[in-house]
Amino acid sequence: MEQNERRFAVLIDADNVSPKYIKYILDEVSDIGVATYKRIYGDWTDTEKKSWKNVLLDWSVNPIQQYSYTTGKNATDSAMIIDAMDILYSGNVDGFCLVSSDSDFTKLAQRLREDGMFVMGIGEQKTPKPFRAACDTFKLLEIISSEDAPETAPAAKSPAAGRADSLSMDAIEQSITSIDEIQKAIAKLLMENNSQNQPVMLAKVGNFLTKRFSDFDVRNYGYSKLSTFLESLDNSDFQVVKLHGGYFVQEKSASISMAEIEKEITRILQRNKGHVDNLSIIHDELKKTFPSFDVKQYGFSRISSFIRSFGTFRIKDNMIQLRG
Repeated sequence: MEQNERRFAVLIDADNVSPKYIKYILDEVSDIGVATYKRIYGDWTDTEKKSWKNVLLDWSVNPIQQYSYTTGKNATDSAMIIDAMDILYSGNVDGFCLVSSDSDFTKLAQRLREDGMFVMGIGEQKTPKPFRAACDTFKLLEIISSEDAPETAPAAKSPAAGRADSLSMDAIEQSITSIDEIQKAIAKLLMENNSQNQPVMLAKVGNFLTKRFSDFDVRNYGYSKLSTFLESLDNSDFQVVKLHGGYFVQEKSASISMAEIEKEITRILQRNKGHVDNLSIIHDELKKTFPSFDVKQYGFSRISSFIRSFGTFRIKDNMIQLRG
């Protein structure tokens, strides 16, 4: 089945979502499939939920009434979980979109995935890490809704508003996968699966990142295209290249020849009476001479394996010396 034909059950926790987000939630689902079920759960006798009426009519979302039986207990969660399991056993859908910022749905997401369902989670920045990780993919409401919002010129903002925006973005950046982790994951992918240094299709890298990090979305980092995001990364491991009209990701070629490095290691050892007691010293000296030096560019993950590959040096207990 084509991805955009997958049937989804969209289940929304009204206690944890604002009406202003409905459009963006359904847009995200439409990007990957069809919303077969559109249900929202809450106590609709609550006067605070009056603002939902027109929104639900406009977007044809079915409100499910759930009374609050006792104070302090969230009956909405239980109703949503029971409905999700009923829909699962009906066999009418290929995936679920769980919309909430509540960690109580972590177990539900895990259970649905165990049954082969694709699970998209959508919630606010405050959503706990366990629920995010339990989903195949997780989207931040603040991010997916910001695309349509015009940016206000800095001069028109009050200092207080500017500080609030800054704090909000800082909080989002701290809660998502770091750029450093993303760079390391891509470098590892290229190193482990690309021994001939052949370029890898950009789409394959994107799919890999989505599977590795459930909250990965280039919009979280202020970009609309994966290619632009990767091109912005300042790293020595890989680069984006355009070939045959398409975008690919490729390891950066080593700019320093193995012969030059071998000569430099030999000079370092000769200056130190033929041996150095710690491999880290060799590594640091090489970085001083060749600032761009990185063993990963030569297909190695450790400096010890890299040095052994020359055959000119002997390593014992972290000590390196010239072979006699």
